Amino acid sequence: MTTDTQHPAAETPPPAPVAPAVPDAAAAPESEKSFLVTFVLSLLLGFIAVDRFYLGKVGTGILKLITFGGFGIWYLIDLILVLTGAQKDKQGLGLAGYAQQKKVAWIVMGAIIVLSLVSSALSGGSDDAPAIDAPSTSTEQSAGTEPDAEPAAEEPVEQTNTAQSWADDSFGTFDTITESGAGDNLVSLPEGVTAAMVTATHDGGMNFIVNALDASNEATGDLLVNTIGSYTGTTVYGFNALSDATSLQITADGNWTLTIAPLSTAPALAASGTGDGVFLFDGSAGKLTATHDGTMNFIVQEETDKAFSFGLLINDIGAYSGTVPLSSGPSVISVRADGSWTLAAE
Repeated sequence: MTTDTQHPAAETPPPAPVAPAVPDAAAAPESEKSFLVTFVLSLLLGFIAVDRFYLGKVGTGILKLITFGGFGIWYLIDLILVLTGAQKDKQGLGLAGYAQQKKVAWIVMGAIIVLSLVSSALSGGSDDAPAIDAPSTSTEQSAGTEPDAEPAAEEPVEQTNTAQSWADDSFGTFDTITESGAGDNLVSLPEGVTAAMVTATHDGGMNFIVNALDASNEATGDLLVNTIGSYTGTTVYGFNALSDATSLQITADGNWTLTIAPLSTAPALAASGTGDGVFLFDGSAGKLTATHDGTMNFIVQEETDKAFSFGLLINDIGAYSGTVPLSSGPSVISVRADGSWTLAAE
């Protein structure tokens, strides 16, 4: 007789605990402000705080603007913050596209540094070229023959013409434009010209501002004049612009005049002056010794039209005395000052 043995049913093991979902870091909220745009603004226009204004940080942007990038230190700090992803917008959000575009930004930054070093090395090396001896002149003259005229006066004329030709080829030429008026207005700029010299006067007692605008009436980043009261000076547009300027916006409470002229008409570098000025330089690379006795910004820039050449020679506030490196010409040197200054190229 067979007896069936009943075996108890095997118990079903309890379900394994489900691990809580880990938030996706990529899903963290991002700013509407672009990392790439912020990087470009910080690199090219950081010393006038355009990057901070773009991020909505108006308060610190004003401080950075009036100190011209914290005398260069703040400019470098913000650029490093952007490249490392630590820069945030006004709401504290990370910049859009950092993960995808940071590698490109670092490559561009590295290329700029390398090209700047190479350019500096080539400029310095040009001074080491052996000088060509002038042909000797015999002291003996044939009877009845007049001595040859001395050619010494031709050299400075040739240098000036070289700088003028370079300026026309690099930035464009046109007939000089003169406009005048009173109060706020817009003045059209010549077409096909990338940079030009602007001489302005104002006899009012309030704000006098001359700002470059593009075809969409957006600021290009060139603020030519920003002062209070009467003004007489010469500035330049086109060197620090994000887009091509098509007009100048004038904010004034008094009578004003604007004279827009090709950069080839700028005078040779002056040894001294007062206020804003623009000059042509056609010398060799060397040193620039400068002084300033004003109380506001003293800025000296050199534009050589070479790629990746950042020609901010001096950026100081108040009285100044010092010597800085100077690239070889031809170039345009612009001065922003509220007092008297001296410049000596060696």
